[in-house]
Amino acid sequence: MARKILVGQVSSDKMAKTVVVMVERRRRHPIYHKVVRTTRRFKAHDENNSCRVGDTVRIEESRPLSKEKHWVVVEILERAHEA
Repeated sequence: MARKILVGQVSSDKMAKTVVVMVERRRRHPIYHKVVRTTRRFKAHDENNSCRVGDTVRIEESRPLSKEKHWVVVEILERAHEA
């Protein structure tokens, strides 16, 4: 079975070798037919601590690395603009 791949934005990089990635999903409401945005937060392993808040990253499903960490950062697609 293929591993799941998601794209999202880094919302936190405060942990060692771990980032929190927010993945936004848009879907149509089944009754009201309005487009609804839902977000989910995933903890992902970042081996080199190279991700920063605001970066757009691609994450891939992996074996459980800790209690809540089951994803690995594959690549950084876009860097956040620095102030």
